[in-house]
Amino acid sequence: MADRQRLTEKLVRAAEARGRYYQVFDSEVVAFALAVQPSGTKAFVLNYRVSGRQRRYTIGRWPDWTVVAARERAKELRREMEAGHDPLSNREATREAPRISLLVERYIEEHVPTLSERNGADQVSMMRRFVEPEWKNRLVEEITPADVERLLTRIAEGRARPAKKKTTRKREKPLKSARPTPVRANRVGEVLRKMFNLAIKWKMREDNPAAGFRRRPETEREVFLSLEEIGRLGAALEAAEDQRAAGIIRLCMLTGARLGEVRQARFEQFNLDYAVWTKQAATTKQRKVHRVPISPDAVALIRLRQEVVPAGCPWLFPGDVEGQPVQEIRKFWYAIQKEAKLPKLRIHDLRHTFASLLASGGASLSMIGKLLGHTQAKTTQRYAHLAEQPLRDGVGFVAEAMRSRPRLVHAAE
Repeated sequence: MADRQRLTEKLVRAAEARGRYYQVFDSEVVAFALAVQPSGTKAFVLNYRVSGRQRRYTIGRWPDWTVVAARERAKELRREMEAGHDPLSNREATREAPRISLLVERYIEEHVPTLSERNGADQVSMMRRFVEPEWKNRLVEEITPADVERLLTRIAEGRARPAKKKTTRKREKPLKSARPTPVRANRVGEVLRKMFNLAIKWKMREDNPAAGFRRRPETEREVFLSLEEIGRLGAALEAAEDQRAAGIIRLCMLTGARLGEVRQARFEQFNLDYAVWTKQAATTKQRKVHRVPISPDAVALIRLRQEVVPAGCPWLFPGDVEGQPVQEIRKFWYAIQKEAKLPKLRIHDLRHTFASLLASGGASLSMIGKLLGHTQAKTTQRYAHLAEQPLRDGVGFVAEAMRSRPRLVHAAE
């Protein structure tokens, strides 16, 4: 017959292994017991029946669980049973419920391939660096808006960074203080919002905890080259030994295209008779075909590439690996920055410069957006203040024309 007495910490501590499994039942809560394994391992359990079937729910091991905590949990479980729930079935269902690690893998396998190569790699990096370490073993359905906020806040606060490149020697300088990264937090928030939208579609949960995530203020970096700086950059490119890499930079300047679009450009994409560049969806950020006119200077550059690229090679700028376009020009760009005395200039700033020159020349925001391949009008709004200058010149001309003039005919004296 089963032992029955009020469980206490002293009694549990004194319970010894008997060479067989046995239980010591609590006299206070029905079917609540201490289970002792032949090995001496002790755990608190609750025994019950469902549809005539005997079941045993393990609350937790001692001493991880105290007697008081285990007894309170047993009381909660009995209340659940009285309400018609089967605690063990609920636990088994929870074990089978999808976890964040599964959602992340499915997102990477099914959604990331639909993105551009660079965007996809960036999103995988965000998942591996930020999301998985934080939520990997948690259930998809238990993530809350508060969890999303905590994660994004931590990302926005940044992390300490090395003061110099890592070496095998002991660090001589301390880590620099954390640098805020609000932009990164916003990008992660956007990825989470998309991932949980897909989780709803995949029947993993019913709502999106990242739908209304708090966006951090972003200070957009706007660098527009002056005509004098454009001249210095052009001179540095002209003098460069690597004219293949120089051609990539020139085409970025002449078209406002992204570096990846230029690197992967193929001769077949250009209709030089009509001066049109049709960028294929695989190379554009929006994964859409983008058809844009190009200038005579850009046409001349492409004709020059036709002369120097080996016959049969499809790439405008073939790389060192056969069958592949140029993959990396960072070292070249660092040298050009130094030569042109533009140390903080990014290649992407050439795209901003292209847009700023269009705006200053009277192009509408709609036209600028089409040339740059923007799918959202708000992306082009950063150039609105530049596009206003031709309007200012126009209203200034009207004002000048309407300003009162000296009378040319005087009344007779």
